[in-house]
Amino acid sequence: MRRPKIVIIGGGTGLPVILESLRSRQADITAVVTVADDGGSSGDLRATLSMAPPGDLRNVLVAMSDMPKFYQDLFQYRFKKSDQYLANHAIGNIIIAAVSEMYNSTYEAIQVLSKVMHTDGKVYPSSEEPLTLHAVFTDGEEVVGESKIAEHRKTIDHVYVTNTYSAGKPKAARKVVKAIQEADMVVLGPGSLFTSVLPNLVIDEIGEAVKTTRAEVVYICNIMTQKGETEHFTDADHVRVLHRHLHAKFINTVLVNTEKVPEGYMDTKIYDEYLVQVKHDFNGLRDEGCRVISTNFLKLRDGGVFHDGEKVVEELFNIVFGAKY
Repeated sequence: MRRPKIVIIGGGTGLPVILESLRSRQADITAVVTVADDGGSSGDLRATLSMAPPGDLRNVLVAMSDMPKFYQDLFQYRFKKSDQYLANHAIGNIIIAAVSEMYNSTYEAIQVLSKVMHTDGKVYPSSEEPLTLHAVFTDGEEVVGESKIAEHRKTIDHVYVTNTYSAGKPKAARKVVKAIQEADMVVLGPGSLFTSVLPNLVIDEIGEAVKTTRAEVVYICNIMTQKGETEHFTDADHVRVLHRHLHAKFINTVLVNTEKVPEGYMDTKIYDEYLVQVKHDFNGLRDEGCRVISTNFLKLRDGGVFHDGEKVVEELFNIVFGAKY
């Protein structure tokens, strides 16, 4: 069976879940990862070294790597908060920072580390320069910085990105546009709508490639609403926002979870950014020109709500090979 070419675009914790399952199905994977994160360890290293934030790239490298588990755990190990100088830094972030400095490029660093870590597929930052995310609220106020957006608890009208350390318009990293154009399927998410998915798509070259590719474009809708981003959103609202940002109805298929999260299950101390389950508006989704695949995609673990990677990938393969549809 031919390995389908699947490009998955996003960031955050949702992307690695799908990538791990895609690897097990022998897809030809390209991951395009946001570089607009400015919080936590990634933000500190970004500000100190003027580099692209490494955190999301680190998680994707590990998800696509066949290194022994100990090495993966070591790459993901985060120093204790009590460790004064290294507090809260992940070892993998520091390694990416070091290799970026050696090669004077985070893009080149990720390509080198992909070989060292034996990743099954290609990993590209969405841009070769770190980007700054801007959010404009419906009342006209603008906030600069991904980590500051949710604090305001306002309705976001739109987001855009700028180069953090240089003038000019943000550009797509090498090979990203080509990968999208040659793909059989382009997958968006799962992940934070305004801070993980859209920061990639609002890079003009990437947005245009996603709109014009002959690939099936699939959006994996989030299971939970997110504080300060998608409060009170339905699944159709998520898609409307994506279409409005790119000025086109470009999403072909939406995957929607219909399984109910048990009341009181989520550990709100750990997952404090998630609010309530996303409500369904199937008529709204169809009005946006989308085919809807709705089923149980839910996986509960460690007090959190996640997509079941195996179930999601099963549907992706049904779509890409035309089975059942």
